[in-house]
Amino acid sequence: IIMATNPNLAGDGTALYISSLLRNTGVKITRLARGLPTGSTIEYASGKMLTDAIIGRQKLE
Repeated sequence: IIMATNPNLAGDGTALYISSLLRNTGVKITRLARGLPTGSTIEYASGKMLTDAIIGRQKLE
């Protein structure tokens, strides 16, 4: 299951609630990646957005 909720408090809460209901089913549950949107600038990014972008960073190859 891919959780595609909004990246805000309500979306985070909904995703956590649904994943807690499905935790013991053996179903793989993931969420969409979050972070800086393409074309945006860092100076307008919130602290939460920057944190998500740092946590979800990927190796350049």
